[in-house]
This record gives sequence, C-alpha cells and structure tokens, in this order.
Amino acid sequence: MSEQTPSSSSAISVDDLSASIQRVTEKLHVIADTVKNLHQSRAQLESKIEDAQKRIQHILSRLPEQSDGRQLNLLGEATPPTNSESDNEPTTH
Repeated sequence: MSEQTPSSSSAISVDDLSASIQRVTEKLHVIADTVKNLHQSRAQLESKIEDAQKRIQHILSRLPEQSDGRQLNLLGEATPPTNSESDNEPTTH
C-alpha cells in the first residue's frame, strides 16, 4: 500500500476547488436574486390581470340585455337620447 503525501498539486487542487465553490456560490446568489425578482414581477402581473378582469366584468355587467334596443354606452359618458322624429330632414344631392 502506498500512502499519498501532500504535494503542491493537491494544494492547488484544493485552491481550485475553493475558487470553484466561490464562483458557484456567487452564481447561486445571482440566481436566487433573479428568481426573487421574477416572483415579484409575476405577482405584479397577476395583480394587473385581476384588475383588468374586474374592469372587463364591470363593463360586461353594464351591457344591456340582447332584447334592449338602446345604444350601448360602455364608457359611462352621458349621451343624449337620439330622437328619430327629428326636425332635420335628410338632404339629397
């Protein structure tokens, strides 16, 4: 049986290994920060989606029934009723 004696090559290997571990540790920190940022972005996007769905639902709730012949006013702006018996007659050219 032969015993391995510590040599300069094994010391270099330990230093290389230590440097590799340091690089991996730094990369893991970068990845962890990136995942954290992505999670926050996703939460913000989900909130925006929920808000948009609420706005859509609000607009849909304001739609008249299909049998209702009135003009749709989805934006909630006041529109004067249209009078089909207007005094203005169409012009012909």
